[in-house]
Parts: sequence; structure tokens; C-alpha cells
Amino acid sequence: MKTVHSIMEKKPEVVFSVTASTSVYDALQLMMDKNISALLIMQGSELQGIFTERDYARKIILKGKASKTTTIDEVMTKNPIVVASSEQVDRCMQIMTDMHIRHLPVSEKGTVIGMISIGDILKHLIEDQKNTIDHLQNYISS
Repeated sequence: MKTVHSIMEKKPEVVFSVTASTSVYDALQLMMDKNISALLIMQGSELQGIFTERDYARKIILKGKASKTTTIDEVMTKNPIVVASSEQVDRCMQIMTDMHIRHLPVSEKGTVIGMISIGDILKHLIEDQKNTIDHLQNYISS
């Protein structure tokens, strides 16, 4: 099984993040502009949390809070689970399934280098299965 590093190689090296003092509205605007569904919350190089569309739905909308006056610090998921780039992809799937989460920050040598989503993992697995099928078909036809 391949590692998170193999997924990260195919993703842009951009880490989208905001600080804990950012308004939820501004975070949502960034998420919309970048077409992403989660942001890392950083203080310098230190990971403080993660903010997702699910956090917005559950902690803002359903609680009647206002996006423009609520800060990310009030609604982010603090101390998110982080995986190393050397982590096995199947282990990440297990973590996501067990913890009911869709995003995992990725670190390498103690530095956050990005984030993977369940969509990234599924895309990777589909490509891997396609390659296996192609190899088997080539083997059978030769």
C-alpha cells in the first residue's frame, strides 16, 4: 500500500490557512474562492486546529450564530489528528472512518505540509485499482 507522500506529490504545495482570530465569514469566503471545504488554523508554523464546512453547519448555522461576528477560534476543531507523510493510505482511511472525519493535516519533520481529504484518498485508490487492472489485462493478453 502506498503512503500519504504519494498523494501529496500530486497535490499543489499550497497550504490554505487562517488564524484563530479570523472571522468565520472571511474563512468561508476563502474556502469558496479556493473551492475547498476545510482550512487549517495556524499561528505561525504551529497548527492550532481545523475548520470545515461541517463545523460551519453544526456550530454556526444550527446554533444561530453570525458568521461575521464569530471568530474561527470559537468553532474550530482544536488539536486535529495529524498524519505523517510516511503514513500508509489505508491507515488514513481507517482513521477517517473511525473518527468520522474527512480531512487530515499532513506533517513532515514536524512541519505542516498540507492536508488530504477523503476525496484524495478515493481518487488515489481508484487510480491504483485502474493500474492493477491495466497490468493484469496486459499480462493476460501477452
